[in-house]
Amino acid sequence: MSDNYHHGNLRQALIDAGVKIINEEGEDKLSLRKVAAACEVSHAAPYAHFKDKEELLAGIKSSVTERFMEELEEAIKRAKNSEQAILFMGQTYVSFFSHNPDYFKFLFASQKLVAHLRMDKEYPDDYPPFLLLKNTYKKYLSEKNMKIDYKEQEAGLLKIWSSVHGLSAIACMTGVETSVDWDNIELN
Repeated sequence: MSDNYHHGNLRQALIDAGVKIINEEGEDKLSLRKVAAACEVSHAAPYAHFKDKEELLAGIKSSVTERFMEELEEAIKRAKNSEQAILFMGQTYVSFFSHNPDYFKFLFASQKLVAHLRMDKEYPDDYPPFLLLKNTYKKYLSEKNMKIDYKEQEAGLLKIWSSVHGLSAIACMTGVETSVDWDNIELN
């Protein structure tokens, strides 16, 4: 194997290889040697980016989350109001994972993400994309001057999240044939 990587961003290639290894073999089978082999670089090359397996795993989770957040934040910027922001976020959620099914499996099958649906408290440890949705939903309720109790708010948030998450799960499934355009799905 070569010490030189001539195909672009080695750090991102290592992250993507790590996602595939975790999805196919499990997190316990992840190693810096395996990601190096998958990227066809020397076994020492990953150490320029990650000191050990734990740092690689943290880097994978961080990278996937950052990419997802960037897409969701861009969707919000295009919206005229919070109602439209929720719709755009939902469309982006489905589109992002339809293009990145390995990320969907990685995040929701192997990672311990925190998401508090309760609307009457703040939870700083919530998974950032979920927290963004929750805060956008709160803004929507405020803009619409909706005076509903916390249990009804929680049910509304759950409906929104489960709809886009369920559609994303279907979009990521192999063997599903559909005429649905996951990039332009109507969520009204």
